[in-house]
Amino acid sequence: MKKFLNDPANFVDEMLEGIYRAHPQVTYVNDDKRCLVVAKPKDGKVGIATGGGSGHLPLFLGYVGDNMLDGCAVGGVFQSPSADQMHEVTKYIDQGAGVLYIYGNYTGDIINFDMAAELADIDGITVKQVVGNDDIASSVVGEEHKRRGVAGIFFVYKAAGAAAANGLSLDEVTRLADKARLNVRTIGVALSSCVVPEIGHATFSVGEDEMEIGMGIHGEPGISRKKLAPADAVVDEMTERVFAELPAGAGDEFAVLVNGLGGTPKEELYILFRRVSQLFEARGSKVKYVWIGEFATAMEMAGASISVLKLDAELDPLIAAPVNTPFFAHYKA
Repeated sequence: MKKFLNDPANFVDEMLEGIYRAHPQVTYVNDDKRCLVVAKPKDGKVGIATGGGSGHLPLFLGYVGDNMLDGCAVGGVFQSPSADQMHEVTKYIDQGAGVLYIYGNYTGDIINFDMAAELADIDGITVKQVVGNDDIASSVVGEEHKRRGVAGIFFVYKAAGAAAANGLSLDEVTRLADKARLNVRTIGVALSSCVVPEIGHATFSVGEDEMEIGMGIHGEPGISRKKLAPADAVVDEMTERVFAELPAGAGDEFAVLVNGLGGTPKEELYILFRRVSQLFEARGSKVKYVWIGEFATAMEMAGASISVLKLDAELDPLIAAPVNTPFFAHYKA
């Protein structure tokens, strides 16, 4: 393992110290660096919180900022944050209009966020929840509730953040966030493993000439492992599965996110997007908004994911809205 570390046990907290020193627009509460929040919550607006394990930057905490999220509970590498940490975040970001939790569909997160919501209820804070489940490789149609939440949660964050910034009620912010969730699909491909600092070695193996379609961001098994193919063929296989659930017809408009998993050069991500764009064009559909880069990583895993959001008259302006966070800025569409 070659990493820039001191004591692996301090990996998360030292990372957070660096973030707070670099980005004064975020801070932490309850003297706990893992309770990250915006420094100045906006009065009267619905608060939006997320949380999850470290090792996925800029997911989850990277989207806390103007017109997006208001707080994030930070767990250890690939570990859920505690219910108490989420509760502290909730209390701080609540401005009287209630709080929406948005997080991925993982057992530990679900248990702890549910507990945090119960604690918030005791405090008189209304909490609603939207659980991201965009990873089509993790379960079949008809059992979408079993699917993992991966990079497509970016679109849920963006829709909810814009809706809250527009002064909408908790019920409306929740409805629009859930609408985004229902209209986004993601599929990924991994080329290599990653190393959790406290473990110190690869958590799984992928052959030098192999790839795994559908592998999860913690190394969860995918759909199939096969020989590495040319980029166009890889994209064709991935998008075929997306289009089977999210049809792209003439005149339809979409937002697309091509996400690197931590160890893939941006040049390669653009090669993947080139083919994605061609496939939409062939169907007469328009890719209206595009993001390419690292949005939900898995430490240094080599690989990528493709997330597709189908737009409509409600979602379009929310996705187009400007945001500014320490890890992501979108000033105009």
